Amino acid sequence: MDTERQPSRRRSVAILSRGDAVARRDATSNSGRFVDVFEALRAVGVEAHPAIYDESFADAVREQLLAVDGVLVWVNPIQDGRSRAGLDALLRDVAARGVWVSAHPDVILKMGTKEVVYRTRSMGWGSDTALYQTAEAMRAELPTRLATGPRVIKRSRGNGGQGVWKVEKLPMSSMIRVLDATKDASETLTLDDFLRRCAEYFENGSVIDQAFQPRLNEGVVRCYMAGDRCAGFGHHKVKALVDSPAARSEAGPRLYTSNADPRFQRLRRLMEGEWTPQLTSLLNIARGDLPAIWDADFMLGTAQVGGSDSYVLGEINVSSVHPYPGEAPAEIARRVADRLQLRL
Repeated sequence: MDTERQPSRRRSVAILSRGDAVARRDATSNSGRFVDVFEALRAVGVEAHPAIYDESFADAVREQLLAVDGVLVWVNPIQDGRSRAGLDALLRDVAARGVWVSAHPDVILKMGTKEVVYRTRSMGWGSDTALYQTAEAMRAELPTRLATGPRVIKRSRGNGGQGVWKVEKLPMSSMIRVLDATKDASETLTLDDFLRRCAEYFENGSVIDQAFQPRLNEGVVRCYMAGDRCAGFGHHKVKALVDSPAARSEAGPRLYTSNADPRFQRLRRLMEGEWTPQLTSLLNIARGDLPAIWDADFMLGTAQVGGSDSYVLGEINVSSVHPYPGEAPAEIARRVADRLQLRL
């Protein structure tokens, strides 16, 4: 049977997110989380349709995706106990048949896991970072690194702080203090107990070990990118991995601003002019394959000569970037229109 797709006369995309059969039945472009994206796509002449995914009706979703020119995907790596394994296989299949997928699962593996912090450690946003491929390597190397100061341990794939820990050696003791990013209080454990908690992280991934950044309590800056262009910023004081009760009390919601925010123009210049080109070169990602929406989380590093801030990469989010600044949907739509135009 001929499975080649015929070119459509009008550019069209599906906006894919996870949901059940009822959500799929009731989904429209005028409701839900992505109304602003639907509107922005219409404004640039791209027809967009909701595509609700679940493993139980994956075949129907596959047929839907094969009928459009592209698909924008918003699905977390881990959600309600389910991974993206089945979805990623489906997306690879439809991409192989000519559908543009953003973000493609192979691009996510390159830049959307915590390993990117290790793989880009030589860049200007890099820091003291190690990678453990096995539990044995972590057991052998972590104690030496803990002797230099607190570390942050991260499983390679996860979201919402799952599998992220601050770990520090207690003075004059063989015990360690660990703080789960999803919890409020730290615990005192043996190293062996902590390693047992991390054992599952190696079942289908690796573990990143990064030096703890002492300015974390000053907040995290999130730079939103649409392809290789900045689409805005978010800044917030965080509780995760912050020990001080006073600093934790200052935590609040992320506040979103446009890409013109004067506080972050140096970061914008670095992201657009230096770091994104370096990232794509280092990870062998074609410029056109950068996700339609992604973000990079930065902690503040050591202040530079002259007082300007330095930035340390904490993670890159690709799989399901939402919410985002109000200006982002228009930037997403422009990137989508440009990309689809090249494919028609």
